[in-house]
Amino acid sequence: MKNFDVVILGAGSVGLPLAWQLAERGFSVAVLDEEASWGRGQNRAAIGGVRATHSDPAKIRVCLDSIAIFSSLRQKYGLDVEWRAGGYLYVAYDAKTEAQFRSLLEVQKTAGLSIDWIESGLIQNLAPGISAEGLRGGTFSPGDGYASPLMAASAFHELACRAGAAFFFNARVEGFKTRGENILSVRAGGEDFCASLFINASGAKASDIAKLAGFELPVFPDCHEAGVTEPIERFMEPMIVDVRADAESGNYYFYQAETGQVVFCVTPRPQVWGRDKDSTSGFLPLVVRRMLELYPRLRNLRVRRTWRGMYPMTPDGLPILGYPESEKNFLQIVGMCGQGFMLGPGLGTIVASAISNGSSYAQPAGRTAYGPIFEELSIARDFDHIELLK
Repeated sequence: MKNFDVVILGAGSVGLPLAWQLAERGFSVAVLDEEASWGRGQNRAAIGGVRATHSDPAKIRVCLDSIAIFSSLRQKYGLDVEWRAGGYLYVAYDAKTEAQFRSLLEVQKTAGLSIDWIESGLIQNLAPGISAEGLRGGTFSPGDGYASPLMAASAFHELACRAGAAFFFNARVEGFKTRGENILSVRAGGEDFCASLFINASGAKASDIAKLAGFELPVFPDCHEAGVTEPIERFMEPMIVDVRADAESGNYYFYQAETGQVVFCVTPRPQVWGRDKDSTSGFLPLVVRRMLELYPRLRNLRVRRTWRGMYPMTPDGLPILGYPESEKNFLQIVGMCGQGFMLGPGLGTIVASAISNGSSYAQPAGRTAYGPIFEELSIARDFDHIELLK
C-alpha cells in the first residue's frame, strides 16, 4: 500500500497543475495515469487557446487565474510554453450576434475581464485581410492568448516534480475500496494507493472512473478535429472566433501561434458523440471553406496535419466541481467541455487553496473567496443553463 495525502486520477490539463499547486502547499501527492507519460489524453489534442472571454462569471474568474499563471511561467520559473497575449476577437456579421455579444459585456466586465466592443476598422488592423463585407464589429479581450499545450504539460509536470509530487504511469484504475461514504484506497496498475482525498481529473474517461466508484457523472465525450498549417511570417495577433452556424458546423476559430503556424478548429453539426480519434476526410474541406469565407488571405497556406480529440461535455457546457453524495472524499474536477487546457491552471490554484485552507480534506473551504465558483460549477446543480460562449 502506497500512502499519500492526495491521489489525483489523471495527468492532463487539470491533474498536472493541480498536483503542482497541492505539492507546493505541502501535501504529499500521487498522480495516476493509464498512459505512458503525462499529457497524452485530450491535453495533446488541444489547440492552445487560453481565454477568459466566457459568458459565465465562474469560468471568467478561473481563466483569469489561468492567464496569470501561463503568462508568468517563463519569468518566474524559466519555463517557456510559447505564451502570447494576442487576445481573443469574436466577430459579428449580423445584428443578432452583435446584440448577443454586447449583452454579455456587463457580465464579463463585472467578473474582471478586460473586454470591449470594437468597430470594423480596428478589427481589420488586428487581422489584416479579414472579410470586411457586412462586418459590424466584435468584442476584443487583449489579455487572452494562446500557448503550446505540449510545452505547458511538460512545464506543469516539471513544476509538480520539483514540488515533490509522485507520478505513476501505465496505471489503469481497476477499482476502489470504500468504507461507508469514504474511499479508502484505489487500485491502479496492480498497486494500491491510500489517501485522505481522491480527485477525479480523468477528462474524457471521468464517467468511467465514477462508475467504478459506484455513481454516475453526466460527462459525455464528443469528437472535434483540428489542424495546423506550415509556419509563415506573422500577420495577425488575435484568436479569431466566428460563432455563425451552418448546416455542417457551428463556431470555428483559428490563430497564428508564436512560432508562425495557423492553428484551427471547427465545431461539427450535429455533435459527434464517442471516442473515435481517427481524422475524417470531411473535416479539412469543411473548415477550409469556412475559414476562407471569413479570411481569404489564408487561401495559399499549406496544411501540415490534422488530428482529432474529445470534448468531455456536460449538459450545460460548464465543468463539474464537487463531491458526490456517495463518496465524501472523492472530489470531481471534470467535464471541461474542451476547455481543460485554459481552465486547468486556474482550477488547480483555486482548488488547492480551498483544500489547504479547509478544516478537512473532505470539503473545500475558502467559500468566502471561491464560493460563487463552487456554487456555479457544483455537481448538484440542475444543468438547466446553457453557456453562450462554450
